[in-house]
Amino acid sequence: MPEHSCLSHLKNLDKNRNKIKRGLKPGHPIHTLMSEHEMIFGFLERLEKTNQKVQKMESYKKDKSFEVLKDIAEHLIEAEPHHQREEKVLFPELEKRGIFGPPEVMRQEHKILRKAKKELLNLAKKIQADDFPQFKKKLVELTELIVPTLKDHIAKEDNILYPMALQVITEEKDWQKIKEECDKIGYCCFTPKE
Repeated sequence: MPEHSCLSHLKNLDKNRNKIKRGLKPGHPIHTLMSEHEMIFGFLERLEKTNQKVQKMESYKKDKSFEVLKDIAEHLIEAEPHHQREEKVLFPELEKRGIFGPPEVMRQEHKILRKAKKELLNLAKKIQADDFPQFKKKLVELTELIVPTLKDHIAKEDNILYPMALQVITEEKDWQKIKEECDKIGYCCFTPKE
């Protein structure tokens, strides 16, 4: 597919996603999940930029990039309540309505991403000057796993899974029950106030 065609496709997905979100009231479970995705995208952009900066370093030197890296990793791990609300509340509601494939795929991706995010945090906490080339290599590996996997994961949720949920969960009382269950699980430290 030509590059301009890919960009056009991405812009259409963005428009579709924004249209869905605008159609929901702040506080609606899907609106909240989509708002958290926007924050996560920001962490992924920061991760890419920080990785690029670190890769340009010849050797380890005290630099704020390493604190930024640790902060990013901590925030990515702080997305766990987001995943729990999906896995324990939204996905079971979809499965009750006969939709099994997409939730199962998302669960598997959550498992892969959890492991990679923990590795990133461990790496960010253990920077060793004497093994800096190995640190850089591992940082590239994790960045190249986390960023595209999580971006793709979010795109599938925002453009396939969430619209599907809105289509099959039609009763307001069901969404209210979902919201109450989500409230019990809790929210991310970066969840926008709605």
